Amino acid sequence: MIHQYRNNGYNIVLDVNSGAVHVVDDLAYEVIAVMDRLQGSETPENAIKEALADRDADALAETIGEVRTLIEEEALFSPDPYEHALDRLADRPVVVKALCLHIAHDCNLACRYCFAKEGEYHGERALMSLEVGKAALDFLIAHSGSRRNLEVDFFGGEPTMNFQVVKGLVAYGREQEKLHDKHFRFTLTTNGVLLNEEIQDFVNREMDNVVLSIDGRKAVNDRMRPFRNGDGSYDRIVPKFQKLAESRNQERYYVRGTFTHFNTDFSEDVLHLADLGFKQISVEPVVAMPEDAYALQESDLPILFEEYDRLAAEMAKRINTEKSFHFFHFMIDLEGGPCAIKRLSGCGSGTEYLAVTPWGDLYPCHQFVGNPDFLMGNVKDGIKRQDLVDEFKGCNVYAKEKCRSCFAKFMCSGGCAANSYHFHGNINDAYDLGCELQRKRVECAIMLKAAESAAEQSESE
Repeated sequence: MIHQYRNNGYNIVLDVNSGAVHVVDDLAYEVIAVMDRLQGSETPENAIKEALADRDADALAETIGEVRTLIEEEALFSPDPYEHALDRLADRPVVVKALCLHIAHDCNLACRYCFAKEGEYHGERALMSLEVGKAALDFLIAHSGSRRNLEVDFFGGEPTMNFQVVKGLVAYGREQEKLHDKHFRFTLTTNGVLLNEEIQDFVNREMDNVVLSIDGRKAVNDRMRPFRNGDGSYDRIVPKFQKLAESRNQERYYVRGTFTHFNTDFSEDVLHLADLGFKQISVEPVVAMPEDAYALQESDLPILFEEYDRLAAEMAKRINTEKSFHFFHFMIDLEGGPCAIKRLSGCGSGTEYLAVTPWGDLYPCHQFVGNPDFLMGNVKDGIKRQDLVDEFKGCNVYAKEKCRSCFAKFMCSGGCAANSYHFHGNINDAYDLGCELQRKRVECAIMLKAAESAAEQSESE
């Protein structure tokens, strides 16, 4: 399977199965397109020449030879390397390696698109106790097998509303590291309202990463991320976020926003954040039911595609300049990349990654919290719903019909199981609008890699 497209002046051909990316001239692009339309790698040479009879004969013959070489090297029209291993994927042993600790089912903002219902998760407001948090870390250690590096995200609601417990759990985790030969990578997701010197110093000392929630321009942010009294949060959080980002040397953090139907010109928000000095940026599409006024609609897609293209082109211009920045959805590793299991099954929700409520209840991920059908167990009693573990373990790109023919399947790994469930009632479908946006992001990300490579080549000449 191959995918061809043109973006920002580049002719790009992605060989889906091998992951090889080729930036080619117009003639090679046409030759490959003819082969893909006819019999793929088996297309007879005379059929190619007949389809492109108006091209220069010598140049055409040379190009066909070069394309044939790529096919022989399995860098074009390559065989599927994974499908034969599906039985092993389903039977693989799994260990828990990451927890999303819902340290606070409460929030000091009233974000209008919040899937957590302003921190309550369809239940009552609550803060996690130190006892429950310690039991969660004990559970993670006990179920992590031989894996040494473990990940814990302090999540909410707003976790800094329960900051003393965050501090206590980090201290407990550091003690347990020595006893069990483990290493905790702690992260914190915060809206920044309570951010102060004490929290900043602690975050910089203990957190491997920190996610700072802001949607972009002041009007956009304050419309969707107000306080409960309706006041906007932008002016309160921006200086704090700028200070924290600088204190971390512009590394190991993200400013993370959400765009909606109200700001389909979201590239302006990304560039606004970049102009504020942030170097690590993620602005993601809202996931909402169609009846929500802020939900993205299918009619928004052409505009959103143009916005991604515009953003990618601007980022290409900024390569190797002081204004360059990273955009999370355009970050892609074409050389190493994720392991085979990650390529096929994604984030590991329900198997390697679990969410823990303030009461210690276990769910496949934070987006399933509060749904009794997905209550898997408790940190004190362990997992009681092995059927759910097995169901999530079987969730992969080959279990989803929509993924099988998608060129982005090994880069998005089948998308979000929670989104699939919320829109289709099962975890083995796909959120269609999200898939359209993901495919566009992959195209832009590959184009940026081509631009970076061209910039490096130009510098070396």
